Amino acid sequence: MLYICRWADGARVGAKAAAAARLASGAGMPKKGKGQNKEPVKPLPPTGPVAVDQSGSITIAIHAKPGSKQNAITDVTTENISVAIAAPPSEGEANAELCRYLAKVLELRKSDVVLDKGGKSREKVVKILASTTPEEILEKLKRQAEAP
Repeated sequence: MLYICRWADGARVGAKAAAAARLASGAGMPKKGKGQNKEPVKPLPPTGPVAVDQSGSITIAIHAKPGSKQNAITDVTTENISVAIAAPPSEGEANAELCRYLAKVLELRKSDVVLDKGGKSREKVVKILASTTPEEILEKLKRQAEAP
């Protein structure tokens, strides 16, 4: 048996096609109310320059200033760590010096501090491979920034 429905625009459609159209448009679906479960809330991305990425590694957002007179952490903000690098920004020298300097400041092996993103940019992301906490890293960076 075939049922005929009439849409608002006057078109005649079979009942099965009308039901499929309603489901596709979402008109036939019940609305979510207060009593129904919602999708789990995803945690907000961490704020601050030191975070933990999806793989569990600690990352540090860096704003590099190559060509400085000496290596120094010049500023710690909520967005990134500003680091002056005493190496020219050519052929990866400043990137290598940045990793060496951060390893020294964080009291880690040089192989535990690697450049993750921003090889040709001043905005960089450095990954820490050693087992430590973001809080420890941030504390050491702040202490170094405050040192004379």
